[in-house]
Amino acid sequence: MMATRRIITLPPTLTGADAIAFARDGLKRGADVIEVRTDLHAPGDVDPDALARVMPLLVSERGKPLPAPWVQAAWRVDRDVERAQDMDAPPGKLLASHHAEGPLTTAEALRRWSRPIPPDALVKHVEPMDGPAHLDVLLQTQAALSQRFGAERVTVLGMGPVAIPARAVLSRRNGLEYVAMGGPWTAAPGQRLLDDVVREHRKAKDPHALRLGILGTAIPHSRSPRIHRQPFDRIDLAEDAPVEAVVDALLPHYAGFAVTSPFKMRLAKHTGSQLDAINTLVRRGSRWESFNTDTEGARAVLERLGSKDVAVLGDGGSTQALRLVAAEQRFALRVVKRAEIHAPLSGDWVWTWPDRVAPPENLRFQGARVAVIAYGAPGRRVAAEIFRRGGTPLLLGAAWFVAQARRQRQLWETAT
Repeated sequence: MMATRRIITLPPTLTGADAIAFARDGLKRGADVIEVRTDLHAPGDVDPDALARVMPLLVSERGKPLPAPWVQAAWRVDRDVERAQDMDAPPGKLLASHHAEGPLTTAEALRRWSRPIPPDALVKHVEPMDGPAHLDVLLQTQAALSQRFGAERVTVLGMGPVAIPARAVLSRRNGLEYVAMGGPWTAAPGQRLLDDVVREHRKAKDPHALRLGILGTAIPHSRSPRIHRQPFDRIDLAEDAPVEAVVDALLPHYAGFAVTSPFKMRLAKHTGSQLDAINTLVRRGSRWESFNTDTEGARAVLERLGSKDVAVLGDGGSTQALRLVAAEQRFALRVVKRAEIHAPLSGDWVWTWPDRVAPPENLRFQGARVAVIAYGAPGRRVAAEIFRRGGTPLLLGAAWFVAQARRQRQLWETAT
């Protein structure tokens, strides 16, 4: 695995002392370079010398010209090979880049790089992805550019709503990785989280191992990347993303996936599972085999509740696991849908709605215990909502997660 520099981009809302604080936080968390772009900041917004004293400074020309003090303080100067009149930069500082407006074939990409490039320049090629399968093209482009310029100089990046796993795969042979610090702002669609990239760098034992990952929507809270072996990628996709095409395109590169809301039922159908919902994919040569280790989590939660009279709010993938375990233990599990809620609820319940889904306005509890199977910040938000509506929340998400994750780990060890 190449030694890749991790680059964070200064958000447009941060200037002056706040910009310095951002750079220091990034350095503490494992970033190697701070980027400042002319489309995000005016010349007087930042002190380039002060930023460069925190960590190496990358200055990028985007539309507006680069101020001379920025160039003087910079470790590297990013100029576009097509839009710039020349690629002027002090010796040893040029980062020659090309940002394509649309997906390219490898032959088209190489034609964009026909211009002579100084031998001490770094090379960065970026293009939007028209779908998950475009990863194969980007890998070919990366190999061709590396052959032309030298592998240690080249970075190839995909952009778009399905670019996160592509960037993870490409990163093994990239010299630079542009990462997000977390929160609502990101410098480009498809960036991985800094914490995930640092964790992989520190803990991955085999540089050639097939990757693992978690597929879901709104999953920055997921603990899976922290407990499973590396490399483990957080693949956050929109609810309407083509997740079926994503897993098919990633089959050559991944040993398995954890699957969470809202893709458990879609991927069960896609993989031909006999189950209604799955939460685990394991590579078997040229196909995916699917499993539902949520049954282990469901068993742990129902044991903690200690009741044979349990009802469930919501009817998604987690509810399917609860049904299976209830059938094993020979008791009927009542599933109550939103439209069926009319009076205050009592007894023992399991709340399966994700915290991003608003509960019905008329939902109320009366003397009810309600198991929360989300964990972390989402679990705490759900618990607060239950308490506000008169229920007693039981935070059992960690018990569910640990039980099912233990079984996932065993299954991924059998991947072929």
